[in-house]
Amino acid sequence: MRKCVVLLSGGIDSSVMLAMVKERGYDEIYALSFDYGQRHKSELNAAIFQAIKYECKDHLVVTIDMGRIGGSSLTDRQMDVPKDRHNLGFNWEIPSTYVPARNTVFLSFALAYAEVTGVEEIFIGANSLDFAGYPDCRPEYFKAFEKMANFATRKGVESSFNIKIQTPLITLSKEEIINEGFRLNVDFSKTMSCYDPDYRSRACGRCDACKLRLEGFGKAGVSDPVQYVDVERDLLLSADTTLLDE
Repeated sequence: MRKCVVLLSGGIDSSVMLAMVKERGYDEIYALSFDYGQRHKSELNAAIFQAIKYECKDHLVVTIDMGRIGGSSLTDRQMDVPKDRHNLGFNWEIPSTYVPARNTVFLSFALAYAEVTGVEEIFIGANSLDFAGYPDCRPEYFKAFEKMANFATRKGVESSFNIKIQTPLITLSKEEIINEGFRLNVDFSKTMSCYDPDYRSRACGRCDACKLRLEGFGKAGVSDPVQYVDVERDLLLSADTTLLDE
């Protein structure tokens, strides 16, 4: 029986990766998501949808308040999420949306989950081609974590337990990931990428994640099915409401 743990955020990458894992014939898929204090918490609803669609054996949503640590505009609402950086051209400077040690924290929980369930493969939808240049998305990082993981478990010491960190999307462009998702019939309308959605869970269209997503759909030649904030329309509606109040 083939079993694996899948880190599932509810975004494009993890949703496509889950579909890939399902196609590869894994019998038991243990999905793991995190409520870590992110402002885009609506991604968890997308993760739940995908876990049900692909018939995961189990889906854990673990709460970790990384906002208590701070240091990231994704978890600290006193910090602004960078917007419109595409106008200046993306660079490899690490932005404020980097969450300190996030993948290390997530993979550590996945490692514990894998040991308990007897799973030897952990899948994470990291991509080294993303412009953000997050240090914990590099192939070298995952190799280092894998080496550490096999020293850090009881099963690894007492048996032939051998953890593998699988990163099937690591060298794919966003366009390639989206095309793979269409091939696998991924419902992209049930994914969330935006770092700063509004109160109705509409994507802002201006953060780094939105721009990367929109660029990917554009290159793939298809429309993004998620709803974006229509800033001009919202301003008009606000003006109309003000006039009515007067």
